[in-house]
Amino acid sequence: MAHHALASQESYNPNHLLDILLGKMQLKNDAALSRLLEVAPPVISKIRHHRLPVGASLLIRMHEVTGMSIRDLRDLMGDRRTKYRLSDAQGRPKPEDRTEKPEAGNYARH
Repeated sequence: MAHHALASQESYNPNHLLDILLGKMQLKNDAALSRLLEVAPPVISKIRHHRLPVGASLLIRMHEVTGMSIRDLRDLMGDRRTKYRLSDAQGRPKPEDRTEKPEAGNYARH
């Protein structure tokens, strides 16, 4: 079973967040929560079993449907990180997006 890096934090407990959302939104089960959040039911199951982290887009969706702040939602799941690390490749253009530029001295001569 593959665990994500956030799961190694002792305080990380996405079940607490999901349970609070169930209560706040007066939902009966995870299937109803998945419908409200517009995600497939296995996503909620994978989050509960620590096989998938609560991603940014899902966190934003939770904020939109509950009106709770992102910080409060993160606190409820025990995410105590204060800094976020971006991927090294994030923000770089894809290799196929780069245009080939001629280097100096490589012009065709007549």
